[in-house]
Amino acid sequence: MSLTDTLGLSTRPRTASRRRVSFRLGLWVAWAIILIAVIAALFPQLFTHYDPYNSIEGAQLLAPGHLYWLGTDQLGRDLYTRIIFGARWSLSAASAAVAVGIIFGSLLGMLTAFIGGKTESLTMRVIDVLLSIPALLLSLSIIILLGVGNTHAAIAVGCTSIANFARLARAEVLTVRQQEYIEAAFGSGGRFFTVFVRHVLPNALPMLLAFAALQFGQAILALSTLSFLGFGSPPPIPEWGLLIAEGRNYLATAWWLTVFPGLLVITIVLATHRISRAFSGEKR
Repeated sequence: MSLTDTLGLSTRPRTASRRRVSFRLGLWVAWAIILIAVIAALFPQLFTHYDPYNSIEGAQLLAPGHLYWLGTDQLGRDLYTRIIFGARWSLSAASAAVAVGIIFGSLLGMLTAFIGGKTESLTMRVIDVLLSIPALLLSLSIIILLGVGNTHAAIAVGCTSIANFARLARAEVLTVRQQEYIEAAFGSGGRFFTVFVRHVLPNALPMLLAFAALQFGQAILALSTLSFLGFGSPPPIPEWGLLIAEGRNYLATAWWLTVFPGLLVITIVLATHRISRAFSGEKR
């Protein structure tokens, strides 16, 4: 035993306490970032009085300053305003993509795992095939079938996450299905749908929500990638990925057009990752 332990001066509890405080602080910061982004998406006029589509005469490619905090683009539009208004397009599309994945994927995985047998085996083989296809390639294939646009991009990204949600839901249900209270529920006369809703779904939901939070950040990245490649929102919509794409040609002379939207996307993704860790109960 060390001298500090003998005298009751061990630093282990203090270190653990500092980790808990750091974790909670990071979680609160993550929630604050997401909350501000949601408010900006719902009420962008609270953050700026400029129009995201109208050009300001004589304000082309101005560097960040007191008048235009994040500078202006090649057409004289305020970049800060376009980022604020772009939150509506980016967050709504990401939310739709996650909704598609969690609704169809989770139900597919839970039902097949709860039913079992050949239905489960056949479904999982199809899911394995979908998981073997790169997500970007699958998204582009779906967009080619549906057409270019923000809504179609959201559906495409959501479809690529169905297999991931299905596999996770199946794993959670397989764990719950072996519990004694499930057998007791069936033994007492419980029907399939009743047991599924009352016992299986509530136990599998927390991990699915944690994965949904993580998938939300991944959806923003995927949608930004599709917009950057020209398969997402068309100009002049101020979607974050499209803002990065429009500024790449001016990277040497107007770095702010690409750097600020890119930093915002990274910040949102990191915030959703922290929230996902909190949902899953990870305390590291």
